[in-house]
Amino acid sequence: MIKPKALKFGDTLGVIAPASPTSSEENVKKAHKKLMDMGFKVKMGKSCYERYGYLAGTDDLRAADLNNMFRDKEVNGIICLRGGYGTPRILDLIDYKLIKNNPKVFIGYSDITALHIAINQLSNLVTFHGPMVTSDIIGTFSEFSKDSLYNSVLYNGFNKTIKNPVGEEIKIINGGVAEGVIIGGNLSLIVATLGTPYEIRLKGKILFIEEIGEEPYRIDRMLTQLRLSGKLHEAEGIILGDFKNCIPKSPEPYDSLTLEQVIEDIIKPLNKPTLFNLKAGHCEPKVTLPFGVKARLDADKGKLTLLERPVINNG
Repeated sequence: MIKPKALKFGDTLGVIAPASPTSSEENVKKAHKKLMDMGFKVKMGKSCYERYGYLAGTDDLRAADLNNMFRDKEVNGIICLRGGYGTPRILDLIDYKLIKNNPKVFIGYSDITALHIAINQLSNLVTFHGPMVTSDIIGTFSEFSKDSLYNSVLYNGFNKTIKNPVGEEIKIINGGVAEGVIIGGNLSLIVATLGTPYEIRLKGKILFIEEIGEEPYRIDRMLTQLRLSGKLHEAEGIILGDFKNCIPKSPEPYDSLTLEQVIEDIIKPLNKPTLFNLKAGHCEPKVTLPFGVKARLDADKGKLTLLERPVINNG
């Protein structure tokens, strides 16, 4: 895998909206100011100011924004404004060779999952499942979340152990030890890649999954699709992240299984090392996870350790 150069304060961050638009131009201004206050120069992409229904501009515009930020020699790293919907629509418009030849830190989560998977597999680039500007950074952005992001992408300092916020226990579904590169993201987007040229490849890898707002029966459906497609069997181990508001809508308990029951039915029988409740995903505080770097998942101890640094020092 190609590792991007580490960021340092004073570097330029390019901001793009490859999926949905933010709610207002005021949020775009806040995003710009917040990143400046954090010590970075900022270049806002055209997509940050555009709206095409539920998309931040047309597919061509959003894809061009991403390509141009990787092409731009003044831009040191790229962070997404927000997620929402839209990244699968631009997967076939992205210049993966350009990205491979101009590796940079790339940060986002949720709908950005489709980009993580495609860039990881077609550009061979390490990317970062981490906070976005209007979704997280301009709001309640804790020191834990900031430190976790900086630990992954900044020049100085690196803690190889991935830890949860204080008071949040990492739970064990299946014991055992697995090693492999981490890949994955939002469950809905992972499943959406199946049957396409961008289908997630999991052989020899550790699969990370998170989700938001899906009832247990829908989680069941998607996990079952991953199981029947053979993807869950290919993975060396599984990390289940934050599943925000993934609860039954019906007040009657007999109308639904719980999320925990779905995991017990589908994930546990795989007998693969599996952890649950790593606080990465649609949550705050949140862990930043590098995708494409080798890690050791020790489910006997409830521990996740990076076996290599995800960035290279740039002097």
